[in-house]
Amino acid sequence: MMKKVVHFGAGNIGRGFIGALFAESGYHVTFVDIAPEVIRLLNEEGGYYVRTASEPQQAYAIHNVSGINNQTDPDDVVAAIGEATFLTTAIGPKVLPFIAPLIARALMSRVQKNPQKLYVIACENQINATDLLKEEVFKALDPDTIQALNGKVSFLNSAVDRIVPAQHNEQPLDVLVEDYHEWIVESTEKIPEVTGMQTVPDLAPYIERKLFTVNTGHAVTAYLGYLAGKKKIHETLQDPSIYQQVKATIEETGSYLIQKYHFDPAVHEAYIEKILHRFQNPQLNDDVTRVGRSPLRKLGSQDRLVKPAVEASRLGLPYTHLARAIAACLCFDAAEDKEAQELQNQLRNQGAASVLESVCGLPKNNQIATEVLQNYEELSKVRHA
Repeated sequence: MMKKVVHFGAGNIGRGFIGALFAESGYHVTFVDIAPEVIRLLNEEGGYYVRTASEPQQAYAIHNVSGINNQTDPDDVVAAIGEATFLTTAIGPKVLPFIAPLIARALMSRVQKNPQKLYVIACENQINATDLLKEEVFKALDPDTIQALNGKVSFLNSAVDRIVPAQHNEQPLDVLVEDYHEWIVESTEKIPEVTGMQTVPDLAPYIERKLFTVNTGHAVTAYLGYLAGKKKIHETLQDPSIYQQVKATIEETGSYLIQKYHFDPAVHEAYIEKILHRFQNPQLNDDVTRVGRSPLRKLGSQDRLVKPAVEASRLGLPYTHLARAIAACLCFDAAEDKEAQELQNQLRNQGAASVLESVCGLPKNNQIATEVLQNYEELSKVRHA
């Protein structure tokens, strides 16, 4: 019997990373999305190529895929989940509550028909995203169904890491990705093997290491690059001053991670160097404005800029560069990004101190907020000079 996975999100991450790993592992991948053209092409073509941004370039043919539009064909999604071994997502954490009712409906149907266990993994750039999905799914279920799912569905948190830049492919389904990838799933039970998936009993050290090194570093590069008038991420890091600022910022997050999780300092320093090397890959050709998008989300109290600053402060560790990074994010006003424009509207209408309190959870008398405001005032003058 064919192994099957249902993956919500037929975007570049879904096709170029998670879906591709399942396909390489012999699974039929059913992509679920609301983009009608992508779904049509998946069903007509039945495959695509994943190419690496490396020398020499590697090309992987991905076969045995199909698509369902969950807006127009929800019954087909329910049927597909009923036969799957895995249910995964790569749609952005904010979208998880919107797919939860359909997943709940599918689980109600499945528990009556399929005795096999289903593994649910949200592959999002957010700590414990699967817990969020589980909470939203359970809101749509009655207590008896929740009880019936016990032992039949495992909700597993994960950490994912692969840079997928803006795409310029001749074939619309093909995806360009960096050759590096990491996918770590938290589980104490033995789960079916998938190429490229690593399981660990405690995910927290890995997910925070990734979020506060890769995601923090990427965002800081974008915001400092934007202020300096740079267009590309790799070009931004060719500027020695910006390179040192980015490195110093993720060394601050590193000090917190080393103290909390007892990482070997030399090993973590090597990890930082590896991450910066990945960002410098010119073949990714990634846009500063793409990496910097959604600043309101990235300024959240649990996200890549504010959370490590707060934790560093609590432990008596330095956060000077993180405070400057938060200020640089406040200055991000790319015209093509809705969140950037919303952020700028809030800054104009409420003032920076109020935005730090409402968006970042930093009270007005907080020392971090004070440092951010000092940096924001300085960077604003540079930006408008």
